[in-house]
Amino acid sequence: MNLNALVRRWVLRDPLRYRDLHASMISSRAGITLESYLSRLFVLAFLGGIAAAVCGWFIAGFFIHYEISGTSGFFFFLSLDMPPSMAGIPSPVLLQSVGCILFSVLVFFLIYFVGLKYPGLATKNRSTRINLTLHNAVAYMYAMRRGGAQLIAIFESISENAGIYGEVAYEFRQVIRDTGFFGYDVVTAVRHLMETTPSQKFREFLQDMLSVIESGGNLTTFFGDRVRLYQDEARLEQKNFLNVLGLVAEGYVTLFVAGPLFLIIIMVVMGMMGGVEVVQFSVVTYALLPIGSFIFILLIDMMGTKAEVYERYTKKRQLNEYSEITLEESGNEQQSFAQLVRYDRIRDIRQWVSHPVASFIDNYKLTLLVTVPVAAVYLVLVLVQIPAHLDLETFIDFVDDQIIIAMLIILIPFGVFYELWRNKVRSIESLLPEFLERMAGINEVGLTVAQAISILVNAQLGLLSYEIRKIKLDMDWGSNFSEALVRFEHRVRTALIGRTVVLITKASQMSGSISEVLHIAGSDARMNEILRKERSSEMFIYTAIVYLSFFVFIFVVGVISVQFLPMLTNLTSTQAQIGPLSRLGAFPFMAIGRLLYHTCLIQAILSGLIAGQMGEGSLGAGVKHSCILLITALIAFNVLI
Repeated sequence: MNLNALVRRWVLRDPLRYRDLHASMISSRAGITLESYLSRLFVLAFLGGIAAAVCGWFIAGFFIHYEISGTSGFFFFLSLDMPPSMAGIPSPVLLQSVGCILFSVLVFFLIYFVGLKYPGLATKNRSTRINLTLHNAVAYMYAMRRGGAQLIAIFESISENAGIYGEVAYEFRQVIRDTGFFGYDVVTAVRHLMETTPSQKFREFLQDMLSVIESGGNLTTFFGDRVRLYQDEARLEQKNFLNVLGLVAEGYVTLFVAGPLFLIIIMVVMGMMGGVEVVQFSVVTYALLPIGSFIFILLIDMMGTKAEVYERYTKKRQLNEYSEITLEESGNEQQSFAQLVRYDRIRDIRQWVSHPVASFIDNYKLTLLVTVPVAAVYLVLVLVQIPAHLDLETFIDFVDDQIIIAMLIILIPFGVFYELWRNKVRSIESLLPEFLERMAGINEVGLTVAQAISILVNAQLGLLSYEIRKIKLDMDWGSNFSEALVRFEHRVRTALIGRTVVLITKASQMSGSISEVLHIAGSDARMNEILRKERSSEMFIYTAIVYLSFFVFIFVVGVISVQFLPMLTNLTSTQAQIGPLSRLGAFPFMAIGRLLYHTCLIQAILSGLIAGQMGEGSLGAGVKHSCILLITALIAFNVLI
């Protein structure tokens, strides 16, 4: 009998026990049965327990050897001797075995417990993302309905644009599956979706839509009213979200900026008296701070606050109408085609060589192709030139600084070009509402959207005017309005532009009079700009708090490194032979100083990234903060301290 069958029998013994888990898996669209999920979870937990047992054996062996060297007892943390009944068992082996078993069992149940809770967390995450994009999806549905599209055609179209509308499109794919493969009618499929969707807001929308359908109401009016209603609700949701984000920011500053500062001071003082060793301080620096900060990053990400990413899927159609006709190849034409292929291969390289700055602004990730090799070469050259007679401590201190410089070589260009790209996009997005309103006004007087573009070429719309001229040139060269807009979308590559282009192109394909749709798109773009500014202003105070807390952190660590530790080093052995400072002579001053430096560097990187994610919804936006804080720490420890 295989594992799935055993798990199925286990579930059938108490079906109510896993009812909530099963419902969460359906709502999260896990795409796996309950029995298969539990089987994989059990195998994963078992393998994790085995790995934890191996790690626990070596970790316990290290700490037992480290601690037992200065004690005579088996229970060293209680200063007790080994019981007589265990006199024949070597104490280190027994301790390692107990630690190995406990660590293995702990990891097994931890993985199993997290696995049981994960579908519920995924469901809540999907609910948040559905609510964030629902008003955009309803606007798209409104545009298609105004053009006369049937409801099932609307669902099919929106499900094909999952890269733009995200989780809402995935929800409507359930309707397409039920109607296309299971033979349900649209109303029954929508009712089935209501039972499984994780979003209460989306469920209420579907229920109201069914009420309109069954009562014979006007769906076009319903969609239009809901678009305006959801856009008004977005500001209230933004306010509630900012309150939660502010709480998360305060928690991070308290736990992982101010908290480690107090912990470091306590550890240094206790270390002088022999209460805390370097190992515990290292755990705080290299494990507690990074793990805690990454947990906060994941928490903010799961709240649905990261920068929107979208994907555009394009379809290619191959024409085979004349496949039965024999083609007569000509040498000259074949050579011309080969030249076109070669040109396509080197076109991007030629464009990058002729306009490198513009290429980096359009795609800031290309900077990594240059800076990562440069940083690697820099490190190799530095390591080669280090004198062979250099002692270990000086070597480590020197290499630390060079690694930070190499990191700055990578991060500074990335941060600079990311900000240039972001400023360019923000300039275009801030002018988008005015552009759409002008197009709507021109369309209302009877002109087509293509004619509106020709008129708006001479409008003063900043960076957007340059893109409008490109759209006009594409149309002059034979592209239709939709193709020219899609090229504009590919050049800018933002979620807002993507949603706007999809909405306008679909509306223009359905009808020539789309002024109402343009007004809605303009309203959505304006609301997006308002929400971005509100978030930026609300989160600015927490970004400032992160900076101020880090500067205080640097100041306190500097005082400890410059005044406190050197003063203790200068104490004579006779002054510290008795009393609470009796172990001062064995205090690792150099190791503590290096740990303080590393703590500041780790704090600089992580605090900067979290400040960017909280303030602007993107880890990329936090790179500039990390660079500023890293440079501050580097200067403070190498020049001022």
